[in-house]
Amino acid sequence: MTIGTQMHQTLTSLEGAVADLKTYALQTEDKNAKKQFTDYANQLDSIAQGLKGRVNYLESQEPQYKVFQKAQQPQQQ
Repeated sequence: MTIGTQMHQTLTSLEGAVADLKTYALQTEDKNAKKQFTDYANQLDSIAQGLKGRVNYLESQEPQYKVFQKAQQPQQQ
């Protein structure tokens, strides 16, 4: 597994965690919990955005790490 694939997996996990935290914030009626979940979601989203920038940089410097481009290319037989 390449570093590009690993970074994309980490980014996907972070984005999933952000979505979960936002869902928790919507589901709770406790104002303190709602604020905490929202704050945590915002913090993780900031981290995810930073990682996304790093992934974009990596892919621009090392095109072979472009995970989604590879996945879309037809397989050669």
